[in-house]
Amino acid sequence: MRTHLSTCYGLLFNTLPLASPLSRLTMARSNTSKPKVDKIQQLLHSDPYGGWDRCWEKGVTPWDLGRPTPILVHLHQSGTLPKGRALVPGCGSGHDVVAIASPERFVVGLDVSENAIRQATKLSSSSKSAENFVFLEADFFSWRPTQLFDLIFDYTFFCAIEPEMRSRWASRIRDLLKPDGELITLIFPISDHEGGPPYKVSVSDYEEVLHPMGIRAESIVENHLAIPLRRGREKLGRWKRSICKSLL
Repeated sequence: MRTHLSTCYGLLFNTLPLASPLSRLTMARSNTSKPKVDKIQQLLHSDPYGGWDRCWEKGVTPWDLGRPTPILVHLHQSGTLPKGRALVPGCGSGHDVVAIASPERFVVGLDVSENAIRQATKLSSSSKSAENFVFLEADFFSWRPTQLFDLIFDYTFFCAIEPEMRSRWASRIRDLLKPDGELITLIFPISDHEGGPPYKVSVSDYEEVLHPMGIRAESIVENHLAIPLRRGREKLGRWKRSICKSLL
């Protein structure tokens, strides 16, 4: 089980070796990161809820790219993201929130970790678009906003929750989206490993829980802007509601 989990964390934390001249260097990175992998597993399995906050408190967050997600930036710059209100659950240090915030799009970054929200607030303190986003410490599954969203972006959030909670995740997505709102997912990590988090995912895993909520994919494609060590392991899904009913 530990081998499977270490491989899984390697996918999430960008530490698996590549078949290239840099593979030895990458393997060295993998070896040096293993203590962090072990620490994260220890924190999460001893305290599934508070463990994420402990990870941020101790700076054990190698899944954080330290920059916005490239494909999300591309969609924003190409004008193909919905405008209005956007939600990023599990926003972490908030790079994606700041990247897509604009006068035409107000973005809410949500995270259960107090330390993550504190870091996101600090990193974004000098942003020129500060009036177009907000960070909130809250549990996605119990949070009740006063307005619905035109866009929800999920990356490494679905795979972090227990598989038995995925139906609840889909229910919350349905209830938080406007009737014509869009869900954008980066489906990752697509693999066959056991255990987690992060837990293995597939397109069918999303369809299984979203279809009963009346949400279906308009497109699912390879993420051509995935960072090198995630290429071939993640897909970009764009989903729309097919039933016009939401509950706050």
